[in-house]
Amino acid sequence: MSEMRIDEVRPVAALPGGEFTLRGAGLMDREQPRVSFGKHRGGVVIGAEDKLVVRVPEGATEGDLAVEREGGARAEAHGIVGVQIADAVHPVANPAADAEGNIYTTFSGSRGQQTPVSVFKINTNYHSEAFVTDIMNASGLAFSPAGVLHVSSRHEGAVYQITHSGGVNTFVGGMGIATGLCFDPDGNLYVGDRAGTIFKVNAEGDVFVFATLEPSIAAYHLAFGPDGYLYVTGPTTSSNDGVSRVSPKGDVELYYRGLGRPQGLAFDTDGNLYVCASWHGRRGIVRLNGARVAEPFLSGHNIVGLCFLPSRAMAVATNNSIYRVDVGIAGL
Repeated sequence: MSEMRIDEVRPVAALPGGEFTLRGAGLMDREQPRVSFGKHRGGVVIGAEDKLVVRVPEGATEGDLAVEREGGARAEAHGIVGVQIADAVHPVANPAADAEGNIYTTFSGSRGQQTPVSVFKINTNYHSEAFVTDIMNASGLAFSPAGVLHVSSRHEGAVYQITHSGGVNTFVGGMGIATGLCFDPDGNLYVGDRAGTIFKVNAEGDVFVFATLEPSIAAYHLAFGPDGYLYVTGPTTSSNDGVSRVSPKGDVELYYRGLGRPQGLAFDTDGNLYVCASWHGRRGIVRLNGARVAEPFLSGHNIVGLCFLPSRAMAVATNNSIYRVDVGIAGL
């Protein structure tokens, strides 16, 4: 049997329950090798001499992994593993981060459910506390260029401004099934009504119909790109959904197709777009470069949103938890 070595680890990162693909040589003999992430034993999903697909175990917090073959052969490698920093939440879209690195996420609840807490604040020590109450079905979150948190309610069809102490003021109503939110650099707010309308709201609260798309079964998710276009996902029942983009004049075009249930999205400072979606059967976060070439970036299940933090980490939201993933990437 050849010497064991690991030449490549893909994707860049994973959450517990996600998978890394290792490529190299001598990775497996007739018996499955032992895979460990620190003190935690990982699982081998697919094994071959030159390829292993390994699952990150629950409880793992470090990406240093080792593969050991019967007889003592050993190889080591590194992937980035996300660390859970909050649970008992219920996001349906991107979390949001302020300039200090505090993270905000929703407890959205089922349709028409009045939950005790609408928005949680997770401070830089990763302590979670109730921040906003009395918004039914809180959905989208976004900070304005001035640093004011805005929250949409898909039940009430409204967008609220949140004070620094968690107070709630109505900013605009009549937004239909209001879900995704984002701001452009000029302070205009875009609101996705999952019935098929993207609204544009200026700083004075004047509302315009900006674009019309196909309805979504879940939520619209929005991100403003460095090219001045608005990027939109809206998952359907298809495994071949895409990302749309809307020009400053409101013209809609397909930017990329080939994703399953695309949801939250965000840009880094290099113009790469990150989308929570399935791609070629792999669930997690997909990265699209400026040439629209896709690659898996993070592996994980039930991911609905993401945002970049001032520390160059990424906050990743599943449907019940928030993870910090130390990717070393600056967000736009």
